[in-house]
Amino acid sequence: MSRLSKAFIPFKGYFSSPFCRWQGSLANENAIVLGAATANRWFKKRKLDPTVIDYLYFGMTVAQRYMFYSHTWAAAMVAEGAKDIPALMINQACTTSATGIYLVAQNIEVGAYQTGYALMADRCSNGPHTVWANPTGPGGELESENWMMDNFNRDPAAGFKMIQTAENVAKKIGTTKEECDAVTLRRYKQYLDSLANDRAFQKRYMFPAEVKIGKKETKLVEEDEGVTPTTAEGLAKLAPVEPGGVLTYGSQTHPADGNCGCIISTREKARELSADPKVEIQIVSYGFARAKKGYMAEAPVPAAQMALRDAGITVKDLKAVKTHSPFVVNDIYMSRMMGMDVNWMNNYGNSMIYGHPQGPTGGRLIAELIEEMAMLGGGYGLWAGCAAGDTGAAMVFKVG
Repeated sequence: MSRLSKAFIPFKGYFSSPFCRWQGSLANENAIVLGAATANRWFKKRKLDPTVIDYLYFGMTVAQRYMFYSHTWAAAMVAEGAKDIPALMINQACTTSATGIYLVAQNIEVGAYQTGYALMADRCSNGPHTVWANPTGPGGELESENWMMDNFNRDPAAGFKMIQTAENVAKKIGTTKEECDAVTLRRYKQYLDSLANDRAFQKRYMFPAEVKIGKKETKLVEEDEGVTPTTAEGLAKLAPVEPGGVLTYGSQTHPADGNCGCIISTREKARELSADPKVEIQIVSYGFARAKKGYMAEAPVPAAQMALRDAGITVKDLKAVKTHSPFVVNDIYMSRMMGMDVNWMNNYGNSMIYGHPQGPTGGRLIAELIEEMAMLGGGYGLWAGCAAGDTGAAMVFKVG
C-alpha cells in the first residue's frame, strides 16, 4: 500500500524544535521527556486538544533512560493523563520520521482510526555506554558498546564506517572534492535563506524547546545551535576525513539533539484541525529500498523512484525536493541518477547543514517541504533520505 488516498496532514499540524549540535542546550534533557513536553506545549499553543490522538508512534534511535516505556510514557505526557493513548516505539535510524508518518497513514487508509500522531525525539549528546554479558569470553569479561561512536564507525552487516559508505558511492560516480565543496557551499547559502527576515521561514514550522538551566529556572531554545559558518575558502582548506577520499568534516552533517511531531488524519479531520482549511496536504505515496552493502548514499534513489512511480508522477512534476543527506555525495548521486539540478534541491538548507538528531531529522525536512510548497502555491513535493544499514525511504506529498 505505497499509494495512499485517504491520509492527510493538517496545515501547521506539525512542528520541529531547533536542532542543537551535541553537547549544546539540549544535551542534558531526557529526549523522551523533552519531546513529549515540547509536543504538549505545541498542542496548547495551537489550541488543539491532544486527546484527539487515537494512536501515537514514538520514533527514537538513541537509548534514553526508561526507553522500555518510551512510547506509552511519551503518549501519557503529551495528553497529560487525560487519555490513555495506545502507542508504539519505532526505530529506523535516519528514516524514522518518514516511516512513522507512513505507519499512521496506513492505519488511516484502512480505517483503523481517524487521527494519529508521529512524535520523534533523539539526543546524540551524552550517548549511553552499554555492557553485554560475555560468559564464554576470557574470564567472563563483559563486552562494552559506545552506543553512538561504535555504530557510526561500523555497520556490522557491511563492515564499513558510515563515511566510508559515502566514499564508496563518491568513487563509483567519480565526483571530486571540488564538486562536493561547491554543493556544500550551496546548501549553506540555502540555509541562510531560512534565516532571512528574522528567520521568517523557520518560524513557519519551528517551535522552541524549554530546558532546565537550574533547579527552578528554565529557558527557551528558539534557534538552531552549532551551524558552522561556511565559505569556499574554508572548505578548500579542509582535508578529506578518509585517506584518498573527497568528503571533509565540512561536507557532512554533525550529530545533534532535537524533536518533532506531526498529526496525520482523514481529510475531514485534517480540515477541522488545520490552521487554514483551504490548504490541503495529502500523503500520496511512500517508497523504500535497500542499497548494495556499503553504498548507503545510493539508497534514497530507488526509494524515491518507487514513491514517484506509485504516485503516478515524474521528477518534472515536482515543485520541491528535500533530502536527508548526511554526506553531500547523497545529493550529487541523486541529482545525477534522477535528472535533478543539484542546486535546485533543498531550498532553505537541509540536515547536512543544521545537523542530524537521527529520528527527528526527516520530520523537520518534511515540515520544511510542506511549507515551501505552500509558499509556491501548492503542487507535488518529494522527501527522500538514507538510513544506517544502506536503507532508503521517500515520500510524495501534494499540497493543494
